[in-house]
Amino acid sequence: MYTEKVMDHFENPRNVGEIENASGVGTVGNAKCGDIMRIYLDIDEDQIIRDVKFKTFGCGAAVATSSMATELVKGKTVREAMEITNKAVMEALDGLPPVKVHCSLLAEEAIHAALWDYAQKNGIEIEGLEQPKNDISEHEEEEEY
Repeated sequence: MYTEKVMDHFENPRNVGEIENASGVGTVGNAKCGDIMRIYLDIDEDQIIRDVKFKTFGCGAAVATSSMATELVKGKTVREAMEITNKAVMEALDGLPPVKVHCSLLAEEAIHAALWDYAQKNGIEIEGLEQPKNDISEHEEEEEY
């Protein structure tokens, strides 16, 4: 069963769309479930995320986690955005069914992928940021061992 917040973000997603000439764009997917998430960041010279948009192909939970993730990073610094975890996304949505937790991981990874793209374009290093995986199901398999 989905929470009211999950349903609200699914039925009325925030920040849908693209940003032309985005500072950073991150695309991640999960081959196991078929979800694909793309996040666009507009970051100013003070490393503050002025705007964020997303496009997601996936289930209702994928759309809801994308929407919530954009709400959580908007107005934050790059450093603060790095600290947003899948758990924070789930908590902000008042929880997800266990079978949909991977959607929140997708949201976290999409943010990191967009930040990675931003760092690469600007020749900077963001502490704690690692090169993203295109398919998070690879990461899930590693964790199963």
